[in-house]
Amino acid sequence: MERHRKSVNLISATIKSFFERSEPYRIFHGSTNSTRPAHLKKAARLVDISSLRDVLKVDKAKRTALVEPNVPMDRLVEATLPHGLVPPVVMEFPGITAGGGFAGTAGESSSFRWGYFDETVKGVEMVLPDGQVINAANPGHPDASELATGNPKGQYADLYKGAAGSVGTLGVTTLLELQLVEAKRYVRTTYRRTTSVAEAIRVVKEECAKPENDYVDGILFSKTHGVVVSGTLTDEPPPPGQKPQTFSAAWDPWFYLHVKDVTKALPSSSASDGTSSATALTTGRVTEHIPLAEYLFRYDRGGFWVGAAAFDYFRPVPFTRFFRWFLDDFLHTRMLYRALHASGESAKFFVQDLALPYETAEDFVDYVDDSLGIWPLWLCPSRPPAGPTFHPHLRPDGAQPKQKQTQQQQSHGEMLNVGVWGWGPSDRNAFVAANRSLESKLHELGGMKWLYAHTYYERSEFWNGAYGLVKTWYEALRDKYRATAANLPDVYDKVRVKDAPEEGGWKGAVKKTWPLGGLVGIARSIQSGDYWLHRKATWKWTKAGEEEKKQKTS
Repeated sequence: MERHRKSVNLISATIKSFFERSEPYRIFHGSTNSTRPAHLKKAARLVDISSLRDVLKVDKAKRTALVEPNVPMDRLVEATLPHGLVPPVVMEFPGITAGGGFAGTAGESSSFRWGYFDETVKGVEMVLPDGQVINAANPGHPDASELATGNPKGQYADLYKGAAGSVGTLGVTTLLELQLVEAKRYVRTTYRRTTSVAEAIRVVKEECAKPENDYVDGILFSKTHGVVVSGTLTDEPPPPGQKPQTFSAAWDPWFYLHVKDVTKALPSSSASDGTSSATALTTGRVTEHIPLAEYLFRYDRGGFWVGAAAFDYFRPVPFTRFFRWFLDDFLHTRMLYRALHASGESAKFFVQDLALPYETAEDFVDYVDDSLGIWPLWLCPSRPPAGPTFHPHLRPDGAQPKQKQTQQQQSHGEMLNVGVWGWGPSDRNAFVAANRSLESKLHELGGMKWLYAHTYYERSEFWNGAYGLVKTWYEALRDKYRATAANLPDVYDKVRVKDAPEEGGWKGAVKKTWPLGGLVGIARSIQSGDYWLHRKATWKWTKAGEEEKKQKTS
């Protein structure tokens, strides 16, 4: 803790000096999983918090962990699993950090039960815009926060609420106290085949209602091939003759391709065609055991299916299992993000998560198919927090027909996230127009986007539209905690894509020339050395490691 305190004191002094000179600044925390253009994150004045990258303590008795903000999900899981514990919400990409999960919108297939990542945080230490260091407890968490011990009850509750999801515009998070839950050896995972978008959405809701499920998400490969994936934590081993299914080794299948392959020949899992319920329970489904960490990071290789776009770019390299094995180092999410930014291809690629009421999700999928033709699509149910919040939430602003508002009320606050990830138009103006159209359709259908990605709203649209209800609340917090006086950018300033001058000279020419731009991305990703992180990961399942665990517990 002494090292931590010294680091925070230095950060506090640096921020205080900027505040006293009324100079705005930005935070440097190292690598990023944001897809916002790099020019939005450049600044002459930086506060460096990259040293805050350790798990300081795991308390098995209290089921908590003290975690610095730059701790990525894989290191966090590696620190908690030896204690038989795991965070209730673990983002799918190993490189997403705890601080990023708190400051942004971050959820996973357990979010239908636990909500967004910040709802599992008990308290945070923050440096305010004037340099003051404070501790704020999560007012929505049932247990007291160790970090906020001694604070008057409710002190900084408004700040905690505002800081969660407001992308660092109310202060700098320097420590988090996380809730943990009991870990199990496996996730018993069931794949339910669906044959229409409407059926997939209905089945997601069905699986969320089952108390035994700890995880639920879905993949739409097309309008007629969907799979809803549910998981239950268990210590029971796979049935005799069945091996644990893994996804981290270079020769393992990519998760989404595996799901597609094992379900493509199955009928619908529903009994709507008159099949008896007993028969329906045994058809249209596949169940297998996945080691817990392998499940949590199942989408890392290939970045869901974004990695397939690299093969589109580098044609004629074939998208085969051999080449996925041969190029495995480049096809984990950390390396993919490096290449995406460095190559300039992020300016042509949709990486969007968009949350909608269940009742309008099918209309939105139809729109994406008609206007963008992007498949697969990810479905992830979530339990939004009560407002005010920048997280996607059900909006009582009359954006939808009245009958659908009534149906929303019957959804008990649930929403369905649709992940849209794929190539957009190559022409810059057409790409912006497609994004603007997407935002318009999303608003029409009562949805809200996650703010980690490309956002093109005009300022008046942003604050008078989906975020109009939080504007007054948020601006009052910025005044109260001196973010306005510190000239810090607000949420809109942080997330809105601004036109940057095209990179000129030979560098700009290289990036525009196929395949040189992609090769620049590969070179930068190699230079980062991030491939060592997945090579040396200790969370990966091995047969030898499993036998060792059995011997220790026997």
